[in-house]
Amino acid sequence: MFGISIVKVDNPSCLWGRGDTQTEPHYHNMLQMNLFYQDVTQDLQKLKPKTLVEGMVCVVYWPVKKSWCRAVVERIITDSVSCKARCLLVDYGERDIVPSDQICVAMEKFLALPFLVKRFQLANIKPMTLQVFFDEKKAVLTPSSQWDSSATLHLHKLLQVSTQTEAMLIESTPDSDSIELYVTLDGLKFCVNDDLVARKYAYYSSKAADSSFETEMDPVTIQSFSLISSEILTPELPHRDIESVAELITPSSVSLVSAQQHNNTRTYKRDLQSEFSAVRFPSNTISNKALEVSVAESRRQIKAEEMKNNQTEHANEDTSSVLAQSAADKELSRGEMDLACSRLMEWLNLERLNVDTDADAADIVLPPNDPSKPIILVHSAFPVEPCSSLDDAPITDTLRRLLRRRQYASPTPSDCYSWSAVARGCHTVVISQNALEPLSYLAPLLTHILLNSITLHHSTSGPIAVLLCPGWEKVQAICDLLEMTKVAQALHPFSVDHGVIKDEAKQVKIPDNCLLLLTTPFSLVRLLSTHCFRFQRIYHMVLDEADRLLSVAPEQMATILQHFSKVISSENASCPQQLVVTAKKWSDHMEGLIVNHMPCPSIIISIPEEAALYANVQQVMVMTQQSNKISVLSGMLDLNPEVGQKTLIITNSCQEVEDVFKAVSSKSAFCLKTHEGLTHKFDFVIQQWRKDVGPSTHVVLVTTNECLKSLGIRDATCVVHYDFPSSPKLFGRRLFCMVENFRNLSEQELNKSTSKGIKSVLLISEKNAHHVVGVLRYLRRTSTPLPPQLLSFAEKLSSTREDLKTNRPLCSHLKSFGSCRDSYLCPDRHHFIPQLDSSVLPASGVIEVVPLYIKTASVFYGRILRKEDKDYDTMCSEMVSFYSDKKPGAKELLIDKLYAVQEEDSFYRVKILSVPDPGGRLFFSVLVRFIDVGKEKEVKSHQFLVLPECFHSLPAQAVELVVCRVKPADAETDWHPKVTRLISQKIRGLPHRAQAVLSLGNTVFLDPMVRVTTIPGLKTFINEYNVQLDILNSGMGVANPGHIDLLKTLCQETHQTSDNNN
Repeated sequence: MFGISIVKVDNPSCLWGRGDTQTEPHYHNMLQMNLFYQDVTQDLQKLKPKTLVEGMVCVVYWPVKKSWCRAVVERIITDSVSCKARCLLVDYGERDIVPSDQICVAMEKFLALPFLVKRFQLANIKPMTLQVFFDEKKAVLTPSSQWDSSATLHLHKLLQVSTQTEAMLIESTPDSDSIELYVTLDGLKFCVNDDLVARKYAYYSSKAADSSFETEMDPVTIQSFSLISSEILTPELPHRDIESVAELITPSSVSLVSAQQHNNTRTYKRDLQSEFSAVRFPSNTISNKALEVSVAESRRQIKAEEMKNNQTEHANEDTSSVLAQSAADKELSRGEMDLACSRLMEWLNLERLNVDTDADAADIVLPPNDPSKPIILVHSAFPVEPCSSLDDAPITDTLRRLLRRRQYASPTPSDCYSWSAVARGCHTVVISQNALEPLSYLAPLLTHILLNSITLHHSTSGPIAVLLCPGWEKVQAICDLLEMTKVAQALHPFSVDHGVIKDEAKQVKIPDNCLLLLTTPFSLVRLLSTHCFRFQRIYHMVLDEADRLLSVAPEQMATILQHFSKVISSENASCPQQLVVTAKKWSDHMEGLIVNHMPCPSIIISIPEEAALYANVQQVMVMTQQSNKISVLSGMLDLNPEVGQKTLIITNSCQEVEDVFKAVSSKSAFCLKTHEGLTHKFDFVIQQWRKDVGPSTHVVLVTTNECLKSLGIRDATCVVHYDFPSSPKLFGRRLFCMVENFRNLSEQELNKSTSKGIKSVLLISEKNAHHVVGVLRYLRRTSTPLPPQLLSFAEKLSSTREDLKTNRPLCSHLKSFGSCRDSYLCPDRHHFIPQLDSSVLPASGVIEVVPLYIKTASVFYGRILRKEDKDYDTMCSEMVSFYSDKKPGAKELLIDKLYAVQEEDSFYRVKILSVPDPGGRLFFSVLVRFIDVGKEKEVKSHQFLVLPECFHSLPAQAVELVVCRVKPADAETDWHPKVTRLISQKIRGLPHRAQAVLSLGNTVFLDPMVRVTTIPGLKTFINEYNVQLDILNSGMGVANPGHIDLLKTLCQETHQTSDNNN
């Protein structure tokens, strides 16, 4: 038994209802669909179906709800003037005649959920009617093919007065679900099916009843029916006369909200309670329960065919539907109606739909995707024609095939615009989410170089294109990608990543046939100082992750751009010089780059919040209590400005819209509002909003987040965030409502590219505490003065956030170099916790260590050698002796358990970190940690050996060793593989002497660490090499003098904080 809500009653064989669990997801679906079709920027003509077909699912506008609803076309009505369709609104159970211009194609995403209402019928009962013979003064109850109007009215009243409605599914068919309906009245639950039978409105269906059923009634019985209205006692009429008396017959389609025409509810409830003796009542008593089971079982055994009645059709149909039917509707045969109903109910029950998807497909054209336009800013000195797919993209066929192989199915919105600009040779700035993907700019750039620039012949040699990356890893990744593009035969790309050693740049030999050079800013500056004449025909320069390049290497970038400008001025004017800038974030340095080095650029930004930074939107922060928000907002609005203003106030709920509108409209005559309940007023609101405003005029619009994207506002001068945006994307979407007032750096005259006094106001209250850190991270990139109390609060939040990372290890970057590259995004811990970071390892003095696993150039794992400690050597020899006789394989692999693994002639203890699902495979890999070596590695499952308990007692021997006061050169975040490989080959497995300066947990910090050799026969020691010096001499590292001081300061701060708390 399940809860059910009946929304409409046509008759006992046609109930429209919904389950109690369907309301919330359907409400959201209906809201999003209504906003989509009410979008004022939407071209509804593109969503019109090419043809209307009976049975097709569509979206129609319903004036009753003033919204767009899902519907199924039941009948097409055409005349010489217009075309209309009778549609069933599948989420409401209503029918309406809809003009064709108010019918749209249903988007696929709005059909994901089943329709909200279903058709139900009361199971195992058939209608009866009272046939009166006035001459004989006799009334006879006879089976009928149609329900009497009084039965429908009685059922409607039952549903009105009941406090709970439940149903039990008896049978499910494509047309409808047969149910037993139970209602609760004053705590008493009874079956509606039985009640209708008891009241002689219906009978239990059976063969005997269908073959012969007739009951004569005496005059007393006739008097008992005198309470029924005289209209109901109208004798049966021929089919041709049904419509002529339709107005006299009580409508069978009774709305649940039209209660005024019925008798008093209390009187009806009292009458019902006195007549329930023949109705089943679910109860905990044995007798009633047994009776219910027996009756239900006997009824399910009845297998009778329905009576065939071809006399009348739709006698008790909805009055509005009867009057709306055309002459063609009257002539519809029973077979055609059954076919239409079958098709309709298949749509109504999507979970049971199993039809040929190709049927009628040729007549219905659905849009493949949501046609809503993405938010993207395009400022260009020249018109930019965007491409729509890979097929019409301005790239070569070879690159097009490569993109498809790499699952680059279609260009992103920013690619559609930027590819056209880059392929034409324009200066281009692209800020987008996929800017880190080199293919987003390489495809059009390589096309332009191969088809245009490479055809130019000059006497000088050297690359014609330079691609600058922020680090060696990106350089290597792009080199590998270029090898796949098969352009190496034509461009001969060459990468340079040499170190900082003096004169090392002189030894770099750039091939004469190299046309594309890949490097970093630091390496290029060193090359320019020694090979300046090899860079005299740079036509194209690409700045990959330009925000990082300009912030990490500002001096080097200034030198490179100055050289690029000189090449442009000295080179032939016909050469297509081009600067392509890609980034994921906008930075202030880019403004100078565009103004000074990029004439007539194309600027494409697909991240709304970054577009606001580009526009230099003024950010205003107002601290207030949640209860005082409205008064603070009213006080800060200048309703009589010198220059006309358009202010957009954005809230998160409809109620807040009403509250804010009430407060603001009392002071301003030009205040508008709209929310999800006022979507039908979108056109009026936008019409008023788009009117020109003069001096001393301030137009205010209060709306919600959901409505914002449907309004298409682009010319606001101020956005007030009454409720805090829940995400940066939503914050940017709000700010994008001022896009028409953004400054345009593509304009040549600087006085035209300034912002027009636009600003964003954030009302911050105690309710927005969890958003403070994120918004401050964004606002620090602007020139907004930040309130001190907000900064203090954010600092406390960050500290609390760090304190919650007790299950995370200490940040490896913090240990290696003294600072984290991004503490906000890093998931690891950046505060010392004495309980976790206290160490028994030596924190001072000279120790002897053996590096066994080289993780990076300055971080190793190894053992600390102690003269008196020989336990590890003893265990190793015993393990070799034990496994020399037998090697018992492990039958079961468990996480955190110890096992043995053989590598060459040695045996190692390992701890399992994770075990994948074998999935029926015999062999699979398991991630383990070698607890005496420190490395993590995947080991085949069949290589694990059982480790005896006697080898478990010795603690893990691997210790993390960090060489201090060195860090990667050229502002790199990680060590280059060259220097890591160099150090590994030199120190692995050899004993070294080191000075311990600090220990934290299982980590010892060393400064210095040297290789010491003893001369046989003499008490003399020779320092063969110093690890720090070898790193510096490789050219890939630089000194980091503050490393230890930063770590010790952090330790002291932690101890002071702990003492204060105690």
